[in-house]
Amino acid sequence: MAAYATIEDVQARMTRTLTEDEQSVCSALLEDAAVMIDAIAPNASADAKTVVSCRMVIRALGDGSGSGYPIGASQGSMSGLGYSQSWTVSGGATGELYIGKADRTLLGCSNKIGSYSPVQELAPENTEASI
Repeated sequence: MAAYATIEDVQARMTRTLTEDEQSVCSALLEDAAVMIDAIAPNASADAKTVVSCRMVIRALGDGSGSGYPIGASQGSMSGLGYSQSWTVSGGATGELYIGKADRTLLGCSNKIGSYSPVQELAPENTEASI
C-alpha cells in the first residue's frame, strides 16, 4: 500500500527533527495510516488524505514540543509533592494511530449515527395513503 504522505511531509509539520529510527517508524506508520483512511474515506481528496496521515503519525510519534502534555490530551492536571498526574485523551490513546473527529471532517466522513430497519425493504414502494 502506498502512503499518502512522505516522511518529509511529517517532518515539515513537526517542531523537531526525526531520528533515523523514527524515520523508519514514520514510514511504516504512514502506510498504516493510508490503510485506515481508505477504510473509512476511500474517495476523500488527496490533500485531505495527506494532512490526516501527517496528523495521525505526529500524534503517534509525539511532536517534541516538551509541553509535558500527551498529544491528543484535551484536559490534564499535575500535582506537586503528591506526584499525581491525570489526563483526558479524546479520540484515542497517545502513541496510538487513530483518526480523530477533526480528521473525519477533513476526510468528509459523517460523524452522525444512523439506523437501518430490516423490515424497511418489505414496505411497498408507494407509501401514500388513499383517502
